[in-house]
Amino acid sequence: MGSFMDSSSMKDKVSVFLRQGISPRRLALTLALGFAVGCIPVIGIPTFLCAALAIALRLNLPAIQAANYAAMPFQLALIVPFVRLGGRLVSAGPRPALGLGTLMRLSPEVILSQMTGMAGQALLAWVLIAIPTVAVVTLTLTPFLRRIPALAGSSEIAE
Repeated sequence: MGSFMDSSSMKDKVSVFLRQGISPRRLALTLALGFAVGCIPVIGIPTFLCAALAIALRLNLPAIQAANYAAMPFQLALIVPFVRLGGRLVSAGPRPALGLGTLMRLSPEVILSQMTGMAGQALLAWVLIAIPTVAVVTLTLTPFLRRIPALAGSSEIAE
């Protein structure tokens, strides 16, 4: 009599799940999107957004999340540069320095307004950089992934 969960059928199901959307071109797009979305300069958004993209575009969910998590250190390191670049693009004018002393004197509404404005500027900079980066990374990564024997036989017709 078989066990409650036959291990070979479970392995087959996991294998199918892991191979979903795994042709070299789709996998390259998946990894590029996961990494780019992982660099969004707003904490807490990338994991949800990567899952939504994977489902909507029928991409490999584990691969996009792996790329997202690999980008996490870059996300933190790029917040300030994205805010600065976005500020230059929008030329928002001078903002008060948000040191601890200044924060103590500002109302919560002003702080929220400042933070929202900076997040919007950072997102603008991120979008302008992420779109061409995803295209370049996808085009660059695809030939390398085609050399992987397990991916070489994957059909790209279903894409």
